[in-house]
Amino acid sequence: MALTTRPGARHVQAVHSEGRPCLFIDKDGTLIHDVHYNVDPALLRFMPGAGAALARLQRAGLALVIVTNQSGIARGLFTHEQFDVLQQALLQRLQQEFSVTIDAVEMCPHGPDADGNPTCPCRKPAPGMLTRAARALGLDLSRSWMVGDTLDDVEAGHRAGAGGFLLRSGGETVWRRGPLREPDAAFDDWAALADHVEHLVARQTATP
Repeated sequence: MALTTRPGARHVQAVHSEGRPCLFIDKDGTLIHDVHYNVDPALLRFMPGAGAALARLQRAGLALVIVTNQSGIARGLFTHEQFDVLQQALLQRLQQEFSVTIDAVEMCPHGPDADGNPTCPCRKPAPGMLTRAARALGLDLSRSWMVGDTLDDVEAGHRAGAGGFLLRSGGETVWRRGPLREPDAAFDDWAALADHVEHLVARQTATP
């Protein structure tokens, strides 16, 4: 069930266009179960209902873009090539099992600083991956949303000029609050999130 906390909020650094709305999707802990620094395709497990929800939202006309922090590359725990193998397996399974085609995958390979803050413009909660995808794909960030299991995901969405949803799967442990870190809505499961986004898309379509 959704808990709306910031109705109608709009944010900063928006890329406005006549393009498609998009759901930006965090990978670990949101789309798939979080196995720390995993690059083994055999360990991929979708979060319950995620694939079916993405299929619904793709049919509703949304672009789907995965945005993921992968500091394991900067830490030397795995390589770009190993991550690419995992990524291809993930995209293939989404297509084969749910007929879902992901429009783009944006990945940040950089690590945080000693205080956990981004050292680049792309690591969430910075908005760089979202704005980069929006420019490349012609997306309308003002009609888009970011969903993730931490408030860094929410903040990244808001900083990009999109909405920010929290999937309450246990990923958030710090709960550092701030105006950009308050979710527009929070959900316990993917089905509820899909219901909410479909409603928002219908409202957008009905608005002259």
